Amino acid sequence: MKEILIQVAQLILCLSILVSLHELGHFLAAKFFKTKVEKFMLFFDPWFALFKKKIGETTYGIGWLPLGGYVKIAGMIDESMDKDQLKQEPQPWEFRSKPAWQRLIILLAGIIVNILLAWLIYTTMLTVNGDNYVSVEKMQENGLAYSEAMKQAGFEDGDKILTVNGKYQKRADWMAIDILLADSIRVDRNGKEHTIQLSDGNIKSILNGAMSQGLFAPDMKDVVVDSLLQDGNAARAGLLKDDQIIAINGHQLRSFSDFKKQLNQYKGDSVQLGILRSGKQIELQALISDSASLGFYNRGMNEFSSSEMIVHKDYNFLQAIPVGLNKTFTNLVYQIKQFKLIIRPKTEAYKQVSGPLRLFKVFDPQWDWERFWGFTAMFSIWLAFINLLPIPALDGGHAMFTIIEMITGKKISEKTMEIAQITGFIILMTLMALIFGNDIYRLIVGG
Repeated sequence: MKEILIQVAQLILCLSILVSLHELGHFLAAKFFKTKVEKFMLFFDPWFALFKKKIGETTYGIGWLPLGGYVKIAGMIDESMDKDQLKQEPQPWEFRSKPAWQRLIILLAGIIVNILLAWLIYTTMLTVNGDNYVSVEKMQENGLAYSEAMKQAGFEDGDKILTVNGKYQKRADWMAIDILLADSIRVDRNGKEHTIQLSDGNIKSILNGAMSQGLFAPDMKDVVVDSLLQDGNAARAGLLKDDQIIAINGHQLRSFSDFKKQLNQYKGDSVQLGILRSGKQIELQALISDSASLGFYNRGMNEFSSSEMIVHKDYNFLQAIPVGLNKTFTNLVYQIKQFKLIIRPKTEAYKQVSGPLRLFKVFDPQWDWERFWGFTAMFSIWLAFINLLPIPALDGGHAMFTIIEMITGKKISEKTMEIAQITGFIILMTLMALIFGNDIYRLIVGG
């Protein structure tokens, strides 16, 4: 319970920082152009707020629903649908009275702040901690071991990934997304090149097994127990952390991929495991599941954290500025790539989207500031991208209408804006309902 509270606390802090600064961007831009801001709310406040205080012309407060926040700018058609004010003659301090270019800046200010925040976080992290990433080259020195879904798509244990869509990717974390969106993947298989293409059905299977099996991992030379699944066959057989499995039914294991081949050969059967424990050889009887699993993670498989696979580079502050900017926009590109995957229905990637009920799980059960700030930067970029989408009720939707006005020279009617706002709000609420429904289903089934 303590671990969950720590994770929830990190999520709330992350959202508070991002929402506050996003809305502060709108607030400061509006103030700069002498536009009245009536409310500045952290989180939503339907029916009531946890805290409210009016300072000058603006009411500041904290809502009870931690799904976002907002600023209410006078004379702007937003989710409040304040038609009474819009029926009156436009005032000079209202949003609708400002030139289109000023309104566009006010609308995009929150997104700009999100991008700048991510850049600042990455620059600071690069200066303090340097850059760490798992090298694909080092990871696949002995080839890669693939999940069953990846094998069904055409990969074989031992394959080395050469290029994805004709490009070489040096980072293992980005390689996974590249593969899922690739038209073609070139691999080296025993000295010969092969081309693999994934169907939407392959991607669906890979995503469904990604949380439990991953996509790929180093083909480790040794099979060493890192952690055991509770009530798994390995735990029942008596395996312990740090046990090395050296043989199955007398067959001496050469690598982890060799171990997996043996599991497939004996799935559903009981086998004799040769174990090396604290320098002594012992034998244990174990049941292989019908899915060819023993129920443990091999060392180096559940996390790409082995020090020999990590590339580290230090930066001073001046060096970190351009590198941090590049990292910000690279992450933005990968957010767009992931979104493209989500909107392909046959892949069912949308089912992997987490909402507030599960999002806390991305944080470490122990407070880890480096991981916290890394996720906050990534999430800030995600918020910027989502808000850029041309959906009415989002910043991007408002900006789209303003740009149309600047191009045509004709202002969109308030009636059209009202209809668009209602339509956009319905779309967002539908998406929110789907995400919450997905969260609830995953929590029920233990996903």
